[in-house]
This record gives sequence, structure tokens and C-alpha cells, in this order.
Amino acid sequence: MTGWLSKIFKDKKGYKRFADSGTPVHRYVAERKYGRKLKNREVVHHKNRIKTDNRRNNLSVFSSQKKHHAVHRRDKKRFGRW
Repeated sequence: MTGWLSKIFKDKKGYKRFADSGTPVHRYVAERKYGRKLKNREVVHHKNRIKTDNRRNNLSVFSSQKKHHAVHRRDKKRFGRW
């Protein structure tokens, strides 16, 4: 069962996951925020770029990796960081 009482670990890419299911915590939180299951192609974005900051107000969902990547490119030009 995935939930807040589950044990959490950090994967090789630095994202938190539930140990019992392997589900990324940020996807779980985004699903609760938006009240629906995310589609496989949807990408959860950490607004402050901190992979472990899974607060609801720090997460947004993009319909594709392409759209998500465009935001990172734009921010790199504006702020000089990825």
C-alpha cells in the first residue's frame, strides 16, 4: 500500500520513492493534488528544482517531457541555471 506511512528511499537519480511499491513520491503527491491518476506521459515538475521537495505547492504537471524540458531551457536562459 502506498501512503504516507510507507517507508521512503532516495533512488539513484535523487528522487524519493515508496519502498513498498517503488512509486515516486512526487507523482503520488501530484495525483492527490489534482485528484486523478497521472497518465504515463505526464511529467511532474519541481518548481524550485529540488527533487526531494514534494510539497503540493512546489509541484506542477506537464503533459509531456517536451513541454517540461522547454521550461528548463527557458529558465536556463533567464536565470543561468538548469
